[in-house]
Amino acid sequence: MTFRARHLLGIEHLAPDEIRTLLDLADTYVELNRRTIKRTDALAGMTQINMFFENSTRTQASFELAGKRLGADVMNMAVSQSSVKKGETLIDTALTLNAMHPDLLVVRHPHSGAVNLLAQKVNCAVLNAGDGKHEHPTQALLDALTIRRRKGRLQRLVVAICGDIAHSRVARSNLLLLGKMENRLRLIGPPTLMPAGVGELGVEVYDDMKAGLEGADVVMMLRLQKERMDGGFIPSEREYYHRYGLDAEKLAYAKPDAIVMHPGPMNRGVEIDGEIADDINRSVIQEQVEMGVAVRMAAMDLLARNLKAERGRQAAGVMA
Repeated sequence: MTFRARHLLGIEHLAPDEIRTLLDLADTYVELNRRTIKRTDALAGMTQINMFFENSTRTQASFELAGKRLGADVMNMAVSQSSVKKGETLIDTALTLNAMHPDLLVVRHPHSGAVNLLAQKVNCAVLNAGDGKHEHPTQALLDALTIRRRKGRLQRLVVAICGDIAHSRVARSNLLLLGKMENRLRLIGPPTLMPAGVGELGVEVYDDMKAGLEGADVVMMLRLQKERMDGGFIPSEREYYHRYGLDAEKLAYAKPDAIVMHPGPMNRGVEIDGEIADDINRSVIQEQVEMGVAVRMAAMDLLARNLKAERGRQAAGVMA
């Protein structure tokens, strides 16, 4: 199995063979998670700390569940009650945690690059659970696993990513991953929600939903990131839904077997019609949640293997 990374900070530095390795291992964890006994000892004796500076339901819960199913000792750090609220810097927090000798540190932070900075200050493996508008690597990986399992492949697909592209770390990570795997990528949304320099990303850009969805294999809807908006990016939610919300009429322009995705949480009636979200023949939204646990198990397992190997080499060097 080829996976060289010491941390999982983003998709950008992962090679295609590393992505395939992680997805292949995640496949085995999907099967484990469907059994009555869902435990393994891959992380037995290791400590995992989850540190979320932003609110999260799916990501935090799945990382916690993933660690426990791998046999790790899992601690959820209550950031709202920590010394961060008393003015402690991120680096001081990292040094404090590092002194406790954790093995895996899962971090979500509102500022881009914060997780990367933290990774430079600790001796454990760090997993990025989302940093600002930068990246959300495990979301892209779980999306990739969902696509591969449903479509039977992860290349040569037409993937339409729709909505608030400008503020979405999910979109960025998916563009990187799906681009590495040689897919045809389309971005659909109002010009106000497109990132600067979008024309240099090597993707097709549409501001018309029906034209952008024509012949798509995968339709990935995105949440309006209102917490990252500092101005009037859309006239109204009603107008946004009329033009860019996914309903049956717009979905009809995609391929008949196209799948519908959403990273959650969903705003029904804003980004997606409730009936489409609940359509078991088209929507894979609940499958994405299931794949999230398996992907995070695989990511932590692979990073733990590399960490153990590194520590083994260090111990051998000291003995020599």
